[in-house]
Amino acid sequence: MKILYLDCGMGAAGDMLTAALLELLPDPDAFVARLNALGIPGVRFEKEITNKCGISGTHMHVYVNEEEEGTGDAADASAHEHGHDHVHRHLSDIEAIVHGLPLPEDVKENVIAVYRTIAEAESKVHGRPVEEVHFHEVGAMDAVADVTAVCLLMHEIAPDETVVSPVHVGSGTVRCAHGILPVPAPATELILRGCPVYGGGIRGELCTPTGAALLVRFADRFGPMPPMRTESTGYGLGKKDFPQANCLRAFLGTGEGSTDNIIELSCNVDDMTGEAVGFAMERLLEAGARDVYTVPIGMKKNRPGLLLRVMCRPADRERMLSLLFRHTTTIGVRESAMTRYVLDRREEILATPYGEIRQKISSGYGAVRTKLEFEDLKKIALSRGISLAEAQALVRESLSGEK
Repeated sequence: MKILYLDCGMGAAGDMLTAALLELLPDPDAFVARLNALGIPGVRFEKEITNKCGISGTHMHVYVNEEEEGTGDAADASAHEHGHDHVHRHLSDIEAIVHGLPLPEDVKENVIAVYRTIAEAESKVHGRPVEEVHFHEVGAMDAVADVTAVCLLMHEIAPDETVVSPVHVGSGTVRCAHGILPVPAPATELILRGCPVYGGGIRGELCTPTGAALLVRFADRFGPMPPMRTESTGYGLGKKDFPQANCLRAFLGTGEGSTDNIIELSCNVDDMTGEAVGFAMERLLEAGARDVYTVPIGMKKNRPGLLLRVMCRPADRERMLSLLFRHTTTIGVRESAMTRYVLDRREEILATPYGEIRQKISSGYGAVRTKLEFEDLKKIALSRGISLAEAQALVRESLSGEK
């Protein structure tokens, strides 16, 4: 199981995440060249090997029309006071830019999802509809570049599990386009709500809205570093200097079996049709729920009802609650926090006389399980007019005969 652990002891910002993840690749220079070939309007990436408190690492520079658009790091990323005006963009403008880039579809989806998270937080902070939110800082082209770079790096690294440490958000105040705000900035606080965070003696903004949205998008869970065999480490350095090294560390390694934290949200309903319940379950799964299921129960006045349960990441709690109240008739939702023990999972392709068959392999905690992909077995069964069990027996027999 490939595990990515992000140590956010000095917060997180787009440029620091980009630099830390970049160091995990076998050829960072080739990836920077790939970023520059994307054609993000007016943008040029440049990496620099530098030093903080005796630690060598990478700092990422983003130039927009050959001007560096601010620090971009977690120490002062919300200020964006550069002595000239930014073009103010809406979410629709960002989406149009992203859709026009030569990126894999899942990367485009992640970039847009990160901006939607930021837009929804800014909308709540400023009391305006999402469609009217102006991206003073996070919508500038340097931030478009940072978010795109991180999403593409996550696509390249493709960890099976991403674990993020509790996030150091800093303290004091920060100056932005709207004035002087407390740290963490209101948008950052909203995005990280439900995630473990802490302040401290360092004065300044250590986690930006962009950094927070990226962490929430890719974190499978928050917590301490899990048991893992580390294979590579990346150091992403910010521009500001502090008594403590201003860096974000990324650890990439392997583990066998894992645990994560999960939230169970549940409610009882007795006045919904089966179609309505099914529709609600589909919306919850589309929004990132780990699992959604129902249990038949008896309710007040001898009415048959359903217990609807949603398993989700702690960071997705607010989104799931909103969907539950929107798509069901419940007036109350219960929450339970629990630890989940998870087997490592991978998939392999098997060549058989009946075509390629996918096999899922789960292992960990002393157990190993294999399972042939249902859809592949279904195709064989339908094409030959046999049962699913007979199709599975044919495949297993062909595989055993090759050994």
